[in-house]
Amino acid sequence: MVDTLRVTRYEQLADELATAIRGGLLRPGERLPSVRETCRQRGVSPSTVFQAYGQLEAEGLVEARARSGFYVRSTRRAVRAGPQVAAPRGEATPVAISELVFDLLGSTRDADVVPLGSAFPASHLFPFDELARSGARAMRALKPGQITGALTAGDEGLRQALRRRQALQGMPLADNELIITNGAMEALNLCLQAVTRPGDVVVVESPTFYAALQALERLHLKAVEVATDPRDGVDLEALSVLLDRQTVAACWFMPSFQNPLGALMSPARKQALVALLARHRVPLIEDDVYGELYAGARRPPPAKAFDQQGGVLHCSSFSKCLAPGYRVGWAAAGRYAPQVERLKMTTSLATALPTQLALADYLAQGGYDRHLRRLRESLSAQRKHALRLIERHFPPGTRTTRPEGGYFIWLELPPSVDALALHHRARAQSISTAPGALFSADRRFTHHLRLNVGHPGDDRVDGALRTLGALATEMARSAH
Repeated sequence: MVDTLRVTRYEQLADELATAIRGGLLRPGERLPSVRETCRQRGVSPSTVFQAYGQLEAEGLVEARARSGFYVRSTRRAVRAGPQVAAPRGEATPVAISELVFDLLGSTRDADVVPLGSAFPASHLFPFDELARSGARAMRALKPGQITGALTAGDEGLRQALRRRQALQGMPLADNELIITNGAMEALNLCLQAVTRPGDVVVVESPTFYAALQALERLHLKAVEVATDPRDGVDLEALSVLLDRQTVAACWFMPSFQNPLGALMSPARKQALVALLARHRVPLIEDDVYGELYAGARRPPPAKAFDQQGGVLHCSSFSKCLAPGYRVGWAAAGRYAPQVERLKMTTSLATALPTQLALADYLAQGGYDRHLRRLRESLSAQRKHALRLIERHFPPGTRTTRPEGGYFIWLELPPSVDALALHHRARAQSISTAPGALFSADRRFTHHLRLNVGHPGDDRVDGALRTLGALATEMARSAH
């Protein structure tokens, strides 16, 4: 059972303080009550207060000062407004996005290009030496019977390690529902194929991850977008109206650190989402590849943690948090696990055994959580640094998300700035971006950008953000 009480308390405390700051009751430069004082006044634990203050810091409303406490940020560093919530038409749309994706993102593989448009964080953040040693150790211990015994469902040692980890995080899985896949994308595609037929309607977030749109396009499915708050995720009221109005085969959502927004649904909202879809008998394909990259004190529970009927097909991988390029992911497909396993058998048959064994050995060595702590700290510091640069160098009227995890920042530029034109100008200066048109079936978000800021230590990134801001400012001025 997931303990949501303490999470709810820290969110409530953070919301109350944020309202006081935005309403002027707590003035810029004013010190927040100490942790001890807040514990006494509110009757909460120190960890609850630290989580609440950490959330306010992540939102840019307060700043921590060494050996002094937390202070409301001064007006000269006032946080920009967040992007506006999209208002999609709510109509099913055929998808044709792949050519645009291939055209615009081809440059992200060029090592000479600053990878603000990339989907992966910096490679130096990952323990490849340790993984190599684990791989060598695992292959020396390989028994011939393992080669054929770990076919479609995957290596049993890795599956056991994943089930144990998920159980400790409040998400116990049935023994037979976990299937190892070739990265999360295979898991997501297999799950989508298991619950849909050509012509079906699938609900996606607005904006949504472009690979989800490509999967819908490949399977000849239609997309309908639902309003998604840049901070809180899917609008459940809008989703409820949509489900009452039309027949939906599935929802494909990213409830934790959504790509591109970075939105994080609260545990209560995730629970309500699962209950809503269960009432309508609509399966949820949950993309949770960024779930381990949280900035708070504890991992947000996935929607799967609230699944009582097997209707959530949970998908994730090691690609964003441990081993890019190893292409090891998994699907915990609930009551659809038999269909997903059969589809896996008839498509790729199995996932490469050496990489599975290497990861199983690495997990057994006990260093994974230590690596994750370092990774989260690096990404969090770089995200804050990038937001400060964006505040200084991008044109007035720019709105930015302030995610509590992951490594993407979503920008809403002034309406006069064409993000595609900005992308091409930046590309001419060896800077890649991911323009907003990639993230919608009808190519809306024409003045939006997704920026990858997961590259701490890359000296080129600061200059690229300054250059990108200058280009956007020039375009905004020339339009007037």
